[in-house]
Amino acid sequence: MPIWIRQNLGRESAFPHTARALHGRNLHSVCEEARCPNRGECWSRGTATFMLLGDICTRACAFCSVKTGKPTWRDADEARRVADAIVEMGVTFVVLTSVNRDDLDDGGAGAFAESLRELRVRRPEMGVEFLTPDFRKVQAEAAELFTRTLSCLPSNARRDLIWGHNIETVPRLYREARKGAKYERSLRLLRIAAHLPNIEAKSALMLGLGETRDEVIDVLRDLREVGVQRLSLGQYLRPTLDNLPVARYLHPDEFSEYESIGRELGFTWVKAGPLVRSSYYAEEIQGISHAQTDAA
Repeated sequence: MPIWIRQNLGRESAFPHTARALHGRNLHSVCEEARCPNRGECWSRGTATFMLLGDICTRACAFCSVKTGKPTWRDADEARRVADAIVEMGVTFVVLTSVNRDDLDDGGAGAFAESLRELRVRRPEMGVEFLTPDFRKVQAEAAELFTRTLSCLPSNARRDLIWGHNIETVPRLYREARKGAKYERSLRLLRIAAHLPNIEAKSALMLGLGETRDEVIDVLRDLREVGVQRLSLGQYLRPTLDNLPVARYLHPDEFSEYESIGRELGFTWVKAGPLVRSSYYAEEIQGISHAQTDAA
């Protein structure tokens, strides 16, 4: 790997505290399941991205190390345990994600909504970001559920929500990298999210899979057209030998250029760098802007 790929091993006192909060309640984190290079750094800051609905995904994306198969895991008590762990960690902002659960009628949307409800009951001021699957055939239903959940919370807990869904790569590479996903479907979900009240849409790309500069810029334009305001760009790192190889390591200057392009296109928040991931420093984006976009 190039010299600019450096990983913080995480030796601060918060690291074991974060680990206990997760492991002591039989919870999963994308930090571990996806072999995120920033786990040490983030856990040392007392932050983690909780993964709902187990650790087996119904899809098999070629870039991802999360296990794939036919999941049977469904725990009605998960939302309470997730909320308890987050409160114990003492954080003010949390990211909730999940595996794809195409086997569930609601695609797993109910788990997100219930976790939000449990969190805001305990900590009304808690900042929350959802990083969701594409919800395939139930996108409108998921959006309605999230909106209804926010509106039914006590008035002091109706804080805004960030709804993230990662576009991941350019359309040309979808068939190879994102089996079971469709570029247009992901854009459709982001369009829905971007136009809901009290919600801002966020997305992310991983670079280095063989995309061209023009293809990346086209995707950024598509994201802005549907109303996405927050963007993360990071280097793809091969998690195991069974996953797609890295086609190219981008220099940090290239990420700086993409960050500038993103801001020129109108994204209100852009984080770009070799080790940036969609949840990396997500807590920095509290205080959601209510600026309306001109997207159709």
